[in-house]
Order: sequence, then C-alpha cells, then structure tokens
Amino acid sequence: MKKLCVIGNPIEHSLSPKIHNIWIKQNKLDFIYEKKLLEKEDLQKIIKELKDDNLFGCNVTVPFKQNIIEFVDELSSVSLKTNSVNTLYKSGSKIIGHNTDVMGFQKSLEDLKFNFKNKSAFLIGAGGVSPSIIEALNNLGIGKIIVTNRSEDKLNKLSDLYENLEIIGWEKIKNADVYINATSVGLNKNDKLNLDLSDIKNKLFYDVIYNPKKTNFLEEAEKNNNRIANGKMMFLYQAQASFKIWTGVEPVITDEVIKTLND
Repeated sequence: MKKLCVIGNPIEHSLSPKIHNIWIKQNKLDFIYEKKLLEKEDLQKIIKELKDDNLFGCNVTVPFKQNIIEFVDELSSVSLKTNSVNTLYKSGSKIIGHNTDVMGFQKSLEDLKFNFKNKSAFLIGAGGVSPSIIEALNNLGIGKIIVTNRSEDKLNKLSDLYENLEIIGWEKIKNADVYINATSVGLNKNDKLNLDLSDIKNKLFYDVIYNPKKTNFLEEAEKNNNRIANGKMMFLYQAQASFKIWTGVEPVITDEVIKTLND
C-alpha cells in the first residue's frame, strides 16, 4: 500500500485525508492518505521518507509552504514563481516541489462568475498561500492588489516577488472590490482579525479557510450585505490536481466529496 499524507502545524482541521481517501476508494487504488503534525525540524525527515519510497507523495500546508523549499531537489515553474510549495512528489531520484494552490484558487474564483479584470483586491496576510493568491489574481487580470500583514518582513519578501502590490500597515483599511483573508486566523471559530471592516458593504469577501465553513471574517461580512465565499472549492481543486500528479487519475469532485466538506 502506497502512503500519502499532508503535513502542517496545526493539522487537526485538515479534511485532506477524508477527501483523498474517498477518491482512493472510488478509484480502487492501493493507497492510504494520512495527516502528520510536524515541527520545522521534521521537514528533512519527510523528504527522506519520499526519497526512500516510504512515502509516495505529500501535501504541505501552513506554516511549511516556504520552509520546505530548501529541502527539495527541484521546484516546478509555478513554485519558483510563487516561492511556495503545497505538493511533493518523486521524479526519478529527485523530490519535486510543486504548487497546485494557484490553479485551485483561480478555478474557485472563476466559479464565482465575478469579473476580476481591472478590479482591486485587499489581501490580508503575506504568508505561504499569499503568493499563490496574487499569481491567480494576476492571471485573472486584476488591476490592483493591496496587501497588509502584521509582519513587515513577510510583506517585504512578497513585494520582492511581485511589483504590482500596494503595501499598507496593519489595521489600515482601503477600499477595494474584493477582500481576501489569507491568514490562519479563523481556524478557531472564535478567532478575530481585529480589523475594522464594518464600513465595507456590497463587496466580495473570500476566506481561504474552509473549516469552519463560515469564519468570523465571513460572518461579519455577511451581516454587512457582502457576498461571501470560503476556500472549499480552492481546497478541492488543488487536492484534485495533487491526486492526479501522484496517481495518474483525475478524481471527480462529486456531491459526496462536497458534502464531506460541508458537514
């Protein structure tokens, strides 16, 4: 039996095993998918497991999407561009770091039937998934991206990757067409961003978090007549792409799969 996994910290919230194991069962594959809670110093061990064929493939989630880069042998073009990895696989004797988040986020935005061309986006967070979000927004023709983050260091690294960013200080708010939470604040239902967005109305609010399905960020936005979307479809699309890389099979996003996330 071939082993797949997702690594992160925290990892309890991850529904990746449920989704991938449904697809494994549907396609009658001899695989199993688990989740692993790791510390940063454990990352090299995961690469060794892949090299030794004790692990067949791996997803990477917060906070390791950039930390893992120094340990892989090669990066795909999209991972090079975003400096972010969420999928690991072996090719020959090399461990490849790849990014399916860009495609996943972009497809989830296209599902919303929202015209992003020449619009503006307010991005909260400059962590591991933020470059993928920026890349997808640029692919959709966004006009302007405003980014805020508690840590200036992460903002500086992000602005080194992309030129079309307006960087603003934490707790400052600017008007935009779309507001995106790319932080992990909200994984705990009671978590709040401590940003006053109460004056923002009739816009699109998107939270990359999918569990819980309605974070405090989205609940407050909904009260102000904003359209809301969570990261459910982004998660499913990126998972679908990873699954195909590992198994050669493109799984179907069925009602059963979507229901698993909604439950």
